[in-house]
Amino acid sequence: MERRTMLAAGALALAATPSLAQQQAATPKTYVLVHGAWGGGWIWKHTAEGLRAKGHRVFTPTQTGLGERKHLMARSITIDTFVEDIAAVLLAEDLRDVILVGHSFGGFAVTGVADRMPDRIRHLVYLDALLPENGDTAFAVLPPGIEEARRRTVAEQGGGVALPVPPLSAFPLPDDVRAWFGRQLAPHPFGTYDTPLRLKAPPGAGRPVTYVSYTNPPLASIEPSRVRARAKQAQGWRFMEMDVPHDAQAAVPERIIALLDGIN
Repeated sequence: MERRTMLAAGALALAATPSLAQQQAATPKTYVLVHGAWGGGWIWKHTAEGLRAKGHRVFTPTQTGLGERKHLMARSITIDTFVEDIAAVLLAEDLRDVILVGHSFGGFAVTGVADRMPDRIRHLVYLDALLPENGDTAFAVLPPGIEEARRRTVAEQGGGVALPVPPLSAFPLPDDVRAWFGRQLAPHPFGTYDTPLRLKAPPGAGRPVTYVSYTNPPLASIEPSRVRARAKQAQGWRFMEMDVPHDAQAAVPERIIALLDGIN
């Protein structure tokens, strides 16, 4: 074969070979998406549909006492219950190499699951989420003053069992999403707020971690966790910001689909 012909053939072969980025994008991934307070698996509806359309496997479990499981509401539900809810999905579905995603209050559950079964986790993603350390309750990672106010609300309006849903005006959402979102919200099991999360390893359990801070507008209750996450960049964590509202998976799901699709 002449040199010119060989070079042309080589160029065609290279052009036909997908780049590493293209190969990674084409490889199906497994996601487990964990919702926050007052939510349920329903909140990931459009995000999950978008990721599945790209060929990925997506699981959106609802934690005990919320969403379609709100009939199970009880004071005995603790943060351990929430961790077990998600761990049980990984075990029952025999999920491995999982991109485990926690939004808001879901940061507690995903931290606990990664600690229990780090060998099943490919990447841990916090979406504007609470970031606990060993022994923390949710109140320990929220700004001062929130605990007293929420305990009073639970006692006066939640029967000592559940944290009532805040006014819908507290959620910055587009008008065409607000009604659907509001219909789905449910009181949150209060026992998950005042029971501690026990960890054997530091948060992340040595797995790759990405923390995404939402900034438009920033939710004040998440700020202590953002500060913690920024500090963990020295330990290899990735920290990034997105100009989206706190419930971005409902407000602008296309942004979250693109973000998660890019996680490897």
